[in-house]
Amino acid sequence: MTRIKSVKGRQVFDSRGNPTVEAEIFLENGISANAISPSGASTGAFEAHELRDQNNNKFLGKSVNIAVENINNKISAKLKGLNVDDQKKIDKVLLDLDGTDNKTNLGANATLAVSLANSKCSAIANKKLLFKNLGNNYSLPVPLMNIINGGAHADNDLNIQEFMIRPDSSQNFTDAIEKCFLVIQNLKKLLKFKKMQTNVGDEGGFAPSINTNEQALELIVDAIEKSNLKPGDDVVICLDIAANELINNKGEYAIQSKNFTPVDDAIGYYKKLTSRYPIKSIEDPFAEEDWESWKKITSEIGNSVQIVGDDLFVTNTKRLQKGILEKSANSILVKPNQIGTLTETLEVISLAKKANFNTIISHRSGDTEDTFIADLAVATKSSQIKTGSLARSERVAKYNRLLRIEEELGNQAKMAKI
Repeated sequence: MTRIKSVKGRQVFDSRGNPTVEAEIFLENGISANAISPSGASTGAFEAHELRDQNNNKFLGKSVNIAVENINNKISAKLKGLNVDDQKKIDKVLLDLDGTDNKTNLGANATLAVSLANSKCSAIANKKLLFKNLGNNYSLPVPLMNIINGGAHADNDLNIQEFMIRPDSSQNFTDAIEKCFLVIQNLKKLLKFKKMQTNVGDEGGFAPSINTNEQALELIVDAIEKSNLKPGDDVVICLDIAANELINNKGEYAIQSKNFTPVDDAIGYYKKLTSRYPIKSIEDPFAEEDWESWKKITSEIGNSVQIVGDDLFVTNTKRLQKGILEKSANSILVKPNQIGTLTETLEVISLAKKANFNTIISHRSGDTEDTFIADLAVATKSSQIKTGSLARSERVAKYNRLLRIEEELGNQAKMAKI
């Protein structure tokens, strides 16, 4: 039995240059491991609480010194002497110590960093690779790669937040990355030819000055074809609407432009897009409390399109259970920092799988060099991973980790089924 000696928290920085929390766990046998909590830009109201100091004299109120102090004092004292392999017990200690539903006291950024660091320590102590310590049966996820940014992730006129590609005909993960690479490079050539900017947004996708969703979709289809790939077969398009950002107080949505339209018009627009373009996944098509609209779109196009709940479910078993009962979606985006511990994250994934929901392991827009989610996706046999474009080192780090895992698995490596 390997026991925890101490836990140390520190303030580090995410990919947007904002402060975030790192935790490092030290074991009695000298082993240590660290993990870093990411941070989102468009966050759901029901996410676990990200604790920031709110002191405008320190990093414009974004510092995380209180969360760090919680790790160094309260958490370290409670975890000292516990068995590093007992992840459920350690996470329960964190939950009991916080005592709130959404980690208001300790901060989910503190509890998650500690929880993931513990899992990494356990793997090292057991002399196992992280994904092998997390599970016994593995598959490589299909990447959902962000290639055009809009919404809160870019300074252009696109209301839809992410236009992504998914290489559905991939034979292996290396092949998946190559197909995405080809489409991205050909998209870059198209943008340059049209005198559009090729600078990238928070998640590595291009953020050109595009006026309409259709213009973005046409560019992506052209890029797929110029890569000698077939749209809809080899590579499909996936959207993240992030509709929380696009609803007014009348329950209307501005999906296409600055003009707000009723829900039925929004559903009609989605149906039009999916019939005209090879779109096979729509994330957050409606706001987090608009359950009726979610049910309606899932019933109308859910048989042919992946309807993904992110802000709707916020990696929370209670909200997911409601969604399952009401048939509000058929897939869930899993973000560990939305809930705050590894155990709770695994419980959500298990519940989703029992309901035949697709599980998509996801990064955040403010991410870090930490690659935990890559191992998590493999260990849970999640069908997809969403971790940005093939640009920016904090995004590419996850893809590189998955390539190494594929190499480690050798002949046993297989792609997940969507």
